[in-house]
Amino acid sequence: MSHRNARLTVHGRRLLVERVASGRPVAHVAAEMGISRATAHKWLRRWRAEGGAGLADRSSRPLTTPHRTPASIEADVCRLRTDRKLGPARIGPILGLPASTVHRVLTRHRLNRLSWIDRPTGTVIRRYERDRPGELIHIDVKKLGRIPDGGGHKALGRQAGRVTRNNMGYDYIHSAVDDHSRLAYSEIHPDEKAATCAAFLTRAAAFFAEMGITRIERVLTDNAWAYRKGLAWKNVLAELGASGKLTRAYRPQTNGKVERFNRTLLEEWAYQRLYTTNDERTAALADFLHTYNHHRSHTALGGQPPITRVNNPAGQYS
Repeated sequence: MSHRNARLTVHGRRLLVERVASGRPVAHVAAEMGISRATAHKWLRRWRAEGGAGLADRSSRPLTTPHRTPASIEADVCRLRTDRKLGPARIGPILGLPASTVHRVLTRHRLNRLSWIDRPTGTVIRRYERDRPGELIHIDVKKLGRIPDGGGHKALGRQAGRVTRNNMGYDYIHSAVDDHSRLAYSEIHPDEKAATCAAFLTRAAAFFAEMGITRIERVLTDNAWAYRKGLAWKNVLAELGASGKLTRAYRPQTNGKVERFNRTLLEEWAYQRLYTTNDERTAALADFLHTYNHHRSHTALGGQPPITRVNNPAGQYS
C-alpha cells in the first residue's frame, strides 16, 4: 500500500521507469504522469541503484527525533495514567506538559483509552500483542441455539419461533485465534467435552501449520473443566510441545482476542442473514472463515487481512 499522499503507486513508478528507459525525456514523462521532474529523477535513481526493489515504499519515520519527550517523562506520564487513571488535562499541569503532548505519549504507549486498562490494578488488558505467529493461541467455545427446519424466531417471529425451536439443543462453536496475526479457525460440535476440545486443538494446529504457523508455543483458554483437568487436552498440548495457560477467573478480557472474534462470528456469519435450516448455517461457516482470514480488512492490522501477518510476521500495522 502506497503512502496516502503519494502521486504514484509502485505500478506507476514502473511505468515511469519503462517510459524513460524507452528513450523519452524525463521532463515529458513527469508532466504526463503529474509529478515533478525532481520526483521522477528520485525514482529513477533508486531504480538504477536497487532495481525493482528500489521502487517500493519506504518508511517516512525520521532517523532521529531530537524534540521527542524524554523517556523518563514518558514513564511518569504512563505511571500517572495507570496508577491514578488521570487524563491528559490533569497529567499535563502535574508534569508541566501541554495536554496535547500527554495525549500523544499515551497514544504511543496505547494507554489513551481507559477501557484498555484494568481499573483495580492498572494493568493493560487490551491492545497487547505477541511478537510472532504461534507464540500464543486463544481458544474459546461459543454456544449457539440450533435452527429448526423452516427457520427459527428470526425468520418466523418470536411466537412462532418459540414453538418450533423447542428441544432443538445447541451447537458449540470451538474457535482458535492466533494472537499475533489474528488468523482464525473454527469448528461446530455438539458438545464441549474434553475429548472434543482435544481433537479440535489437534485439527486447529494442523490448520495453522498449513497456513505457515508451524509451531504453537502457548494456548490460552478459560477455566472450563476440559482445559483444567482433561487428560486428553493435556496430552495434545504435550504432543504439540505447547504449554497451557488459563485466564484469570471472571476476567474474560484476558482472552479478549477470541472473545472479539466470537462477536464478529455472530455478526458476520451466524446472524448475517436468515437461515432456514441449521445445516445451511453450518455450511456457510467455511466461506466466512476464508473471507475473514484472506480478504476481510482488520482494523488492528492496519486494514490488512490476517493472512498478511503470517506471510509477513515482522510487518508492523498500526
